[in-house]
Amino acid sequence: MILTCKNCNTKNRVPAKHLSHTGTCGKCKAPLPPADEPLNVDTAEFDEIVRESPVPVLADFWAAWCGPCRMAAPEVAKTAKDMAGKAVVVKVDTERHPDLAARFRIQGIPYFAVFAGGRPVVQQAGLVDHDQMESWLKSAASVPVA
Repeated sequence: MILTCKNCNTKNRVPAKHLSHTGTCGKCKAPLPPADEPLNVDTAEFDEIVRESPVPVLADFWAAWCGPCRMAAPEVAKTAKDMAGKAVVVKVDTERHPDLAARFRIQGIPYFAVFAGGRPVVQQAGLVDHDQMESWLKSAASVPVA
C-alpha cells in the first residue's frame, strides 16, 4: 500500500502488516503515522491486508451510484481516523471488484465486514454510524487469533 508523508508529500510503500504502525518517511525521515484514512483496495490488496494485519480490519463494500454508501462515507472516514493504529479501514468498490462482493455473498450495499486474524467476525448490510463501526472493531480486537 502507498501512504503519503504529511510532511513532504512523498509516497511511501508500506507493507500491509505495518499499516497500523508508525513508520518513517523514506525521504524526509519524518514519522509516518498509521493509516488514518480508508484505503481503496483491489482484490489482491484486500486479501493481503486481511491476511497480514495484526489489528482488526473494517471493510466497507460500496458503489458510487449508491446513495446510502455516500452517506456512510464520512462515518467510515471518521472511524479510520479515530481507530488509526488500532484498526485498518478499507473500501471495496463492488462495481470494480465484483469478485469480492460475490465471495461474501453481498446482496445489498453498503455492506460492512470486520476481520480479525484473517477471518470475518462481523458482517452487516445497511447504513450504520461510526460508533457502531468502532464498537465492532473494539470487539474484534479481543477475538483470539488462530
